[in-house]
Amino acid sequence: MECTLTKNKIICTCTYEPCSRKGRCCECLHYHRRNGELPACYFSSETEKTYDRSIERFIRDYEGKF
Repeated sequence: MECTLTKNKIICTCTYEPCSRKGRCCECLHYHRRNGELPACYFSSETEKTYDRSIERFIRDYEGKF
């Protein structure tokens, strides 16, 4: 599958509307990594809406599920 901005925007789970990185996965990953966070696609839809992208929140969400 070819990776394109159009296709990425369709599957992007980020609900932060003013986000300039929506659909730009590489930019998104680098941005959140620089900030010690994970991108929206790592979180459940319910948690993603809190905009808490911390690694600690990711661990809490998925603790015990695996």
